[in-house]
Formats: sequence, structure tokens, C-alpha cells
Amino acid sequence: MLISVSIENWASLREKTTFSMLASREKQHGERLTRSEKYNMRVLPIAAIYGGNASGKTNFFKAINFAKNFVVRGTQPQASINVNPYRLDPKCMKEPSSFVFQIFIDETIYELSFSVTRNEVVEESLVEVRAASERVLYHRKNGKPHFHKSLQKDKFLEFAFRGTRDNQLFLTNCVQQKVESFLPIYNWFKDQLVLIAPDARFAPFELFIEEDNPMYAVMNETLASLDTGIEHLGGDPLPFEDLPCPAGMKSQLQEEVEEGSTVYLFAPNNDRYLVTRKNNEMEAKKLVAYHCDENGREVKFEIRNESDGSLRAIDLLPAFVELFSGSEPKVYIIDEIDRSLHSLLTRELLEAYLLKAGGDKSTQLLFTTHDVLLMDQSLLRRDEMWISERDRTGNTSLRSFSEYEDVRYDKDIRKSYLQGRMGGIPRILLSGSLIDKEVQKTNESLVHE
Repeated sequence: MLISVSIENWASLREKTTFSMLASREKQHGERLTRSEKYNMRVLPIAAIYGGNASGKTNFFKAINFAKNFVVRGTQPQASINVNPYRLDPKCMKEPSSFVFQIFIDETIYELSFSVTRNEVVEESLVEVRAASERVLYHRKNGKPHFHKSLQKDKFLEFAFRGTRDNQLFLTNCVQQKVESFLPIYNWFKDQLVLIAPDARFAPFELFIEEDNPMYAVMNETLASLDTGIEHLGGDPLPFEDLPCPAGMKSQLQEEVEEGSTVYLFAPNNDRYLVTRKNNEMEAKKLVAYHCDENGREVKFEIRNESDGSLRAIDLLPAFVELFSGSEPKVYIIDEIDRSLHSLLTRELLEAYLLKAGGDKSTQLLFTTHDVLLMDQSLLRRDEMWISERDRTGNTSLRSFSEYEDVRYDKDIRKSYLQGRMGGIPRILLSGSLIDKEVQKTNESLVHE
């Protein structure tokens, strides 16, 4: 689970900004919190970030996405690190961008932190946070490592560090060198942290079309209940040679797709394809949708003919079904969850997830949104709602509703938010009178011409 993340000097996040999934003292919706007696803490299953356009919500999302990719994929030799420092202050361009993640894995909190410039990892550390103390497993600074005494006997760690390039994390190189000491932390970023961008095509749609998949029935039944008009999805087989992609890509797929694995292809026209290797043969399927006509007969539709809302539902549904089941300790972060979705549909998905949250479940959902109808204390706790605000210097700050003293548990907070009392709304300079004046000026200039 994600406990907290701190970001500094990334895009509009100039100053250190901390986002926390730890619950405050309030009791509302307490039944859905995940509890740890070892740390005497309660962890939230959900959080929403509101804010005006260009307030920094997506910058926060992109910062976490960068950190995930930097941990999991690393960088190529001689390549620059793709950092994005705050650009409105020349001093920040020369300073490192910093990231701190506190994560909860197998009843233990770990803190991974690193500071990077375009050329190097300036500092990196991994700390095991105990109930009453901390244990620094390793600390890297100025090109030198320091290991906890329990790890100093492992000579291979010294060897792995000497092989760590300036532009990569020691954690990443350890995993590449098959050092298992820090594998759970790496795997958390790789497998448990899942980010979905507004324009992303979330991949695992084979759950909709493989009838032997245990999630097949649930996926299609849930999709049919969302009022998209789609009864179910299906996969039309087609020869691998007929895939509408360049020959070079087909050759690459033949070389890289392993036995039993599946890859996903997304065409510019919104068509979607699955490519699988079975019995050393390449198989392809095209995703299609089935609707029912007035006589109850199924009619096949191309996916590209479905609405943006239906496509967005198809993209998000695998994530929500996994959240509903709670079988895997996933942390989903969705930027603009309400994109192309009706408010009632978005709320229905959130309510269905929250009904099954808590207890032994360790799934989490963090999302950004403009939908103020979701700003409802019957749905979300105050510490589950955050405001993203950009000040006049361009710096973004994040603040939880629980920090506002006048936000009572029984208060309709949407009115206060829309009136600007809590920040996080756009400072719009246009007004009706101003627009009228500009139109009048334009008309007068046309008359004179």
C-alpha cells in the first residue's frame, strides 16, 4: 500500500509537497480503513485530488509515473535522466528533483528516496521503518555507498554498487544483477503501482473475450450494467499476417512475444488487437462489441464505432473489477477519472469499490477529477479529498480537506469550494462585460475597414 509520497522540484511542484494516505482521527467511514496494529496506523483506501486546470494535478501524476519508470526500467548507458525541474526559477533548473515514497509491504513500511539531475543520481536511500525506530538498509551519496551492518557481509552488494552507473538507481541495478535483498520494493513499483492516464488505453481487455478466463463473466456482466448499450465484448480471430501494422513491427512481435504471453495493439482509429503465442504459433484477435437489436438478436459493432464514454469504461473496468475483488494489493492512480464518463457512472464505480474496501483488503485508488458532484462527504471522508492549487508564482501545493478547520463532517463543502473559499479553482479573468467590449471593438474595426 502507498503510505505517502513527497515530491520536490518537479514541473510546478517547486517546494516539497507531501501527499499522505494515512487516515486522520475522524471516525466517518471508519469501517473501510486498513489497520496495522504494529504501526498503530489506519490507511485510506481512496483519495481524490480536485483543482482547476493547470493547478498541478497532472504534474503530480506524471511525477509518480516518472519515478515508477525510473525504478523499474532505469536508463540506458550514456542516456540523460528524463527529469522535469521547475522552470520558472533558474536556480531550480540546476537543483535535483527529489522523490520520497513510503510503502507498506508484508506488514513492513519501507521508505525509498532519491534525488536526480539529468546526469546523475545525487542521493539514494532505502530505509526500513520500524514501529519505534528506523534502519537504513543502504545510503548512497557522493558516489559512495553505506550499508547497514546486517548487509555488510554480503560482498555481492559491493560488487553490484561498483557496477551501478551514475544515471541509474542502485535498487534497479541490484534487481538486474539478480540480487534479491530489495526485490519486494522493486516489485511493488513494477507490479502493484498502476497508473492510468486520461488518454491511456488500459491493456488487459482479454478478460472480456477469453471465455476460459475466470473474470470473463464478471467483466461482461459489469460492462452490460453500465448502460453503454454493449451486451458483451468478443474477439474476432484474424491471421497474424493480416494485422494492420508495419512489417517491421510484425517481425519484432514474432521475435519478442514469448509462449503463452499476450501483447496489445491499439490502432489510431481506436481498433484494438490481441496477439498471443500458443504452441509456438502467433494468433491475433480483434476486439469487437455486441449490441442487441429490438428482437433481442446480437449485432456486432466495430470498437471504433463506440462512444468515447464506452471506450473509457472499457479501459477502466479491468482496474475497477480488480479493485472490487481486492485479491491483489494494487494501487491504482487514475488521472482525470471522470474523462468522458457521466458523473453518476463514476460515482457508481466508486461506491461499488468502497463497499468492499477495508478489512483484509489492501487495494487503493487515487484519482484526480474536476467532478464536484464527487465532493460529497457521504461518499468520501475529508482526509480522502485533496485540493491542488497553483499560486501566482506557478508553484503547486496539495492540501487535504481535513486541514480546513471549518469543514465539518455534516457540511456540504461543494458550495464553499466553488465559491473559492478553499482554493483549487481557476482564477478566470474573463467576464461578460469584458467579452462584450472586445466584440464591440472587433465589430467597429470591421465597419471602418
